Amino acid sequence: MVLITEVETHSRAARAGIMPRDVLVAINQNEIFDVLDYRFYLAEARITLSLLRDGKPFEVTIKKALYDDIGLLFETPLMDKKRTCANRCIFCFIDQLPKGLREPLYFKDDDARLSFLHGNYVTLTNLKDRDIERIIKMHISPINVSVHTTNPQLRCEMMKNRRAGEVLGYLKRLADAGIRLCGQIVLCRGVNDGAELTRTMQDLADLAPQMSSVSVVPAGLTRYREGLYPLTPFSAAECAEVIRQVNDFGDACERKHGNRIFCVADEFYLKAGLPLPDEAYYGDYEQIENGVGLLRSLMTEFADELDYLADHTGGSTQIPHRHVSIATGKAAAPTLRVLADLLQKRLDGIEISVWEIENSFFGPEITVAGLLTGADMAASLTGKALGDELLIPAVTLRAEGDLFLDGMTPKALSDTLGVPVTPVKNDGAALLAALLGTQKPS
Repeated sequence: MVLITEVETHSRAARAGIMPRDVLVAINQNEIFDVLDYRFYLAEARITLSLLRDGKPFEVTIKKALYDDIGLLFETPLMDKKRTCANRCIFCFIDQLPKGLREPLYFKDDDARLSFLHGNYVTLTNLKDRDIERIIKMHISPINVSVHTTNPQLRCEMMKNRRAGEVLGYLKRLADAGIRLCGQIVLCRGVNDGAELTRTMQDLADLAPQMSSVSVVPAGLTRYREGLYPLTPFSAAECAEVIRQVNDFGDACERKHGNRIFCVADEFYLKAGLPLPDEAYYGDYEQIENGVGLLRSLMTEFADELDYLADHTGGSTQIPHRHVSIATGKAAAPTLRVLADLLQKRLDGIEISVWEIENSFFGPEITVAGLLTGADMAASLTGKALGDELLIPAVTLRAEGDLFLDGMTPKALSDTLGVPVTPVKNDGAALLAALLGTQKPS
């Protein structure tokens, strides 16, 4: 049963007489608990809704096109509370956050519904047999799974959850039912690497073709690890060995399955000092949200957009002089310098400065741009010649675009530095437009 909080004006539900504060019990006699039930059973041309009003049951029947909405709104998008994580993973990033940040940053979600709706990765430890049966019945796909290891005992030890090993069996049940799976392995030095990584890759490859992609990413280690499991970062040589191990296995999968399945996060390449793979390595960029192919995608989009610009301007172009600065993390800085040089060679009149911001807030091992704070940018850039505008990665801000992780606003950063600050999406076309000052206001 779910409480209806609002009924859209002139909607089918409103015309049927449904009102706010009514309680939705079932659709076509299928009980409704959350958004998955609601969306699945709503997909009929004729639906009978069982409801309660002031505790008294009643029914309404609505005819509609198969996938049309009917105009009901609920208290939360999930129509239920988010499921919190029951694990205490040895690499958990939230456990490595300092006190005093925004409260939502400390929430640990492990909700399979968010996997389907928003692409979140889940551990499966919150799921029961009935949840797996519902996924199979509704054929909800893909499901993104944080696997880390397929050694049941080791998974229990890494996640500090006695169910972590037994729920690995859900992977085969889902694969056998034709559910597409995407996996993630957070690699911890001396724990699930080496022979354990090979075992995990082999077990997951056995689920092909349903196991369509798996990212191998390094554990993020902040300076706030006092009292936590003693993890240490991979050295440059060890990163190179991880790349060799994963890519050799991926090459074998490519030959056997026509899909390499396993890809290494950009961070391993950057720390190893090795060039990024070409586009073919990343396939459809299924794992880009895990930092796999993020930089290659940016480079390709930027070059394509620059070629398009050249085709429509006859080559080299004179523009009014413009000096733009880019603030980014240590990981992305070399790539952005390459792109900046490429643009400066193609267009006269533009000057680009790329500023590498050291992450003092979380510590030097955190090199990704998305975890930079406003305070670190201010400290690094105060007194620098930033030119006409400072471009910052949009991922440094929360979804609303108004706050850095440390609570500083882009306006406060702008006031501190005395230059306009513009967030830019991780997109080659958006970056080029921002550099040229031709981007549309957000």
